[in-house]
Amino acid sequence: MTIFCSHCHRPLQAEMSCLPSRDKQGPSASKPFRSTKTASKARRDQINVELQALRSLLPISAREKERLSYLHTMALVCLRLRGSQLFPPDAAPPAGPALGTELLSLLPGFLLVLLANGKLVYISENVTQVLGLSMVELLAQGDTVFDILDVRAHEDARNKLLLAQEEPGREVTFVSEMRTSKALRLQHGGNRAVAVRGRFTALRWPASPSTTAFLALCTPITRVPVDGNASSQDDIFQSTHILDMTFIDVTESVTYHLGYRREELIGQSWYSLLHPEDADLAAAQHRAVGESLGPGAATGTAVLRVLRRDRSWAWLRVWARRDSGGRAIACTSHCLR
Repeated sequence: MTIFCSHCHRPLQAEMSCLPSRDKQGPSASKPFRSTKTASKARRDQINVELQALRSLLPISAREKERLSYLHTMALVCLRLRGSQLFPPDAAPPAGPALGTELLSLLPGFLLVLLANGKLVYISENVTQVLGLSMVELLAQGDTVFDILDVRAHEDARNKLLLAQEEPGREVTFVSEMRTSKALRLQHGGNRAVAVRGRFTALRWPASPSTTAFLALCTPITRVPVDGNASSQDDIFQSTHILDMTFIDVTESVTYHLGYRREELIGQSWYSLLHPEDADLAAAQHRAVGESLGPGAATGTAVLRVLRRDRSWAWLRVWARRDSGGRAIACTSHCLR
């Protein structure tokens, strides 16, 4: 009996080529491609290998490498990449990474290098002496300067960075509490107050946004009580102002802190003593006092620079509130050192 092919109606014994070839089809159902689960594991394994390779290249101790998570590893790698753009291996950096431990120990604070958007580029190793945290531990908070600053100082810090960027070479300063280790928080009663003073500088020529960075010295200052009650009356003076912030009274201790006699200040405007860069911050506090609900209503604090009689600048943390039935403003000023 002859069996004919259903496709071409020829004898099956005579012609087999008309049947679809198994080799020309995709893989059979019994032998599918590698499963998605297996492929995902292979990709993860490959990523882990690459991360381990990157981690091994980081210039940190083996102990710190062991403690790095994948996210921290990538944060450090990004930090090094940003730094390599500003400080190429074939060029000697003018400051920062070339400084040795002995030289850093002579500084009153630690060095900080930022991009215009606040991204961290470099933190000197002696940051541990000020904040109790290493560079690696600080990066666990985030990779911008705003991640290590008190949230209340973010707006002021952004404004100061913008001002410095618009006028390269101009020095700006802002004060903020920075995150610290648990041991330092217990020692200082909270995070550490630090004055950040720096300017935008071209690190390589020709100058461009990719070769310019904010170089700053971060100096710790005395801890200030959050409620305005200074631990020592020797560090404060008090003043009373009419609603436009003209002095109508001030304690005699102002002479010790600012050098002025009490009689010299009465009748003067508070704004005549302020540093130009801090006028907007002072005005914001003034508006908050004016909008307060009534006498004694708390309005928060502001850290400001005030001109001394010898033409130097004093850093003050100022608490202001309505007083005398709402017809005057009372200020308590704590001198920061």
